[in-house]
Formats: sequence, structure tokens, C-alpha cells
Amino acid sequence: MKIKPGDTFPNVEVFQISEKGPDAVSTKKLLENNKVLLIGVPGAFTPTCAKDHLPGFIKNIDNFLNKGINKIYVVSVNDPFVMDSWIKSYDERHINYFADSNGYLMEKSGLSLDLSAIGLGMRLSRFVMIIDNCVVKEIFDENGGGLEKSKAEVILKSI
Repeated sequence: MKIKPGDTFPNVEVFQISEKGPDAVSTKKLLENNKVLLIGVPGAFTPTCAKDHLPGFIKNIDNFLNKGINKIYVVSVNDPFVMDSWIKSYDERHINYFADSNGYLMEKSGLSLDLSAIGLGMRLSRFVMIIDNCVVKEIFDENGGGLEKSKAEVILKSI
């Protein structure tokens, strides 16, 4: 069943890189007591994600922060090393990431995309969520890999 506004965000184990290496962390810990902009992408370093989707949010970070967003995360079904390298490639300190390495978030949220035909397997759909203290307020789901509903400029107009 696909996640919708009003739902509590699934509490699943995701990964980030720390000084010790990959660290498991719960989504609840990352999201509680925060107003979060969560950007879901099919894959780090993939053309649309890397050249169009994420750069729009980087360009508009101050606008999102001024509208009350206090955390911005990017999530993908990638390993934490890939996600860490991808985010560092932008040199942007306001955007963090977590890796849905095991696909638990993909499964629990219902936001899956089958890219097996191009060698990527099951991935997250492209989406943006606004989450306030673990409750989903809005979802902008592309229902696949397109880029119309989840552009930074579209999200800014809706906040």
C-alpha cells in the first residue's frame, strides 16, 4: 500500500557513513522533531537525479529553509558509500542523505520502481515528501522516474 499524507512515516533501518563506517539509524530518529524535505531518487549519480533533480534543491536551499524546512535528506536504494560520495560531490552542507540499502523503505512506503530492464533492479520512485515530526504532510510522487511534480520549483510553490 502506497504511503499518503497523514500517514506516519515508516520507521525502518537505513544507513549513513560515520567515522567508523556504515552506521544503521532509524528513520524515526532522523525525522522526529523536525520538519523535513525528503527527496527520493531512483539512483545516486544517475543522469536525471544528478543533473536536474537534486541541483534544483541545492539552488533553492535558502528558500526552503526560509519556509520552515529544517532538514533536507536525499534517499535512494544505494549503498551508504555511494550516497556519501554523491552528496559530497555537491559540497553542500545543508543536504544530508540516508541509504535505503536493503530496500526496507521502498517496500514499506510502496514507492517502488522496477528498473530491472536497464540493470538497476528495484528502486525508489522519484518523489519529494514534506514530513513534520514523522507525519507525512505532502507527497509529490512521479509514479516512476519522470521529473515534473517533484521539481524544487514546484515544491516551493506548494509550501
